Amino acid sequence: MSLADLFIIAVGLSMDAFAVSICKGLSVRRMQPRHALICGVWFGAFQALMPLLGYWLGSGFAGIIGSFGHWVAFVLLGLIGANMVRESFGEEEEVTPDFSHKAMLPLAVATSIDAFAVGVSFAATGTDIVAAVSFIGVITFLLSAAGVKIGNLFGTRYKAAAERAGGVVLILMGLKILLEGLGILTL
Repeated sequence: MSLADLFIIAVGLSMDAFAVSICKGLSVRRMQPRHALICGVWFGAFQALMPLLGYWLGSGFAGIIGSFGHWVAFVLLGLIGANMVRESFGEEEEVTPDFSHKAMLPLAVATSIDAFAVGVSFAATGTDIVAAVSFIGVITFLLSAAGVKIGNLFGTRYKAAAERAGGVVLILMGLKILLEGLGILTL
């Protein structure tokens, strides 16, 4: 998997955290830089940790699924992407202005569950996990920090669109991996 592919997957995965960060920004009357930093660190760290855990688990059976790893990646990324698109049409969730660890931990875990499955697909496709988790963590940190500010300025106008875009990106990346694995697409 190329660095450009990893970057695109990182952006797609970070859209859930970005959307929640927009809501966190909306929830505070007076945004402070620490709000953006808190969201960036929590979401970035968990988005990097979860694919690492998924990779570790997936490496145990990567040899078994090696010949059809592209199918595994396609199915996992497709399902995650489709779920993100589906959720973007759902009800708005209430987010409080609480930035304590009690409030942030469940949000960080909830927004990074998808990244665990992506980590399994990284193991199946032999992806460089250090580069992958680095991209995912840094991109999520940056987008989450920016999301707090955007939410504080503009409200939830972009939340659903961000989730939809992230879902579509993951579906397209899964399709690209499948087509490359089948030898249909060579980039």
